[in-house]
Amino acid sequence: MLRVRPKAMTVAVILAGLLPIMWGTGTGSEVMHRIAAPMVGGMITAPLLSMFVIPAAYLLMRQRRQRRSNGWAFWRSSGQTV
Repeated sequence: MLRVRPKAMTVAVILAGLLPIMWGTGTGSEVMHRIAAPMVGGMITAPLLSMFVIPAAYLLMRQRRQRRSNGWAFWRSSGQTV
């Protein structure tokens, strides 16, 4: 949660630098557009992945691991052999 503001600020500054390159016209603009377009896509998706998808996946894996370890604890505590 502490990293949301710095990440958002970094993405905003990079996008502010890349958008004029994408909209620019003139000598070499078609080459720069091909370079800037994937970078803009990456700068939009990477923070979304790191702030939403990866923490959600980590939470699901952690819950799954806890459920699995609680199940084994039940079998060990009841005295039954596995």
